[in-house]
Amino acid sequence: MSQSYTDKALYRERVRTSGLARFQVRVEQTDLFIRAERVMEAEARALVTTGRSRILSWAESHPGFLESLSPLPTDPLVPSPVREMVAAGLAAGVGPMAAVAGALAEFVGRSLMAKSPGGVIVENGGDIYLSLPSQAVVGLFAGPSILSGRLGLVLSPERMPAGVCTSSASVGHSLSLGKADAAVVVARSAALADAAATALGNRIQRPADIEPALAWALSVEGVSGAVAVVGDRIGLLGDLELTEI
Repeated sequence: MSQSYTDKALYRERVRTSGLARFQVRVEQTDLFIRAERVMEAEARALVTTGRSRILSWAESHPGFLESLSPLPTDPLVPSPVREMVAAGLAAGVGPMAAVAGALAEFVGRSLMAKSPGGVIVENGGDIYLSLPSQAVVGLFAGPSILSGRLGLVLSPERMPAGVCTSSASVGHSLSLGKADAAVVVARSAALADAAATALGNRIQRPADIEPALAWALSVEGVSGAVAVVGDRIGLLGDLELTEI
């Protein structure tokens, strides 16, 4: 999911982590907010550039890759992070670009972990890859909903590394075919969480859709939990805990 710089500034200012440096990396349309043991802007920028180059190169040689709203077949030659995007799209029943933000966050985060064993958080337009040695609370940002910013998902260190990704029909510019203010998915893979969040949001047109949509999300292999917010209604399913923030 992508959001305006104003939206990003609001929720990025609320990030609180002990002992981790914070820095931002922008490359073309990609805008990452990163927390790690030290500022690694050069390393992160190189990773973003590599990831974006691989995606664009693959798209150039595979017409329709960027526009497809349906899953595309796997290819043994596909490079990371394109490989994770294609696999996530297949698992969630959506096009590979539905996973691009989560896949890039994970591509950068997994590489930085080798140099930052004390913890890494990579946020890409509301889609997050995180690996921390202690409990984390990830806030729910649901645009105009009265619940926005009031609740958070509790993640224990045993649940990490993890991807926590959000799709929204009321926030940002990414395509959503549904009406959810927030469709949030937690998974071991940030690419999968991103694709599944898109598919979850697409399934919700009204509050009555929350329960069956969440049941679908939990049927996707690799998804451990999901949350959906529509107005003042919220639903949660899976191995998740909500807390007030």
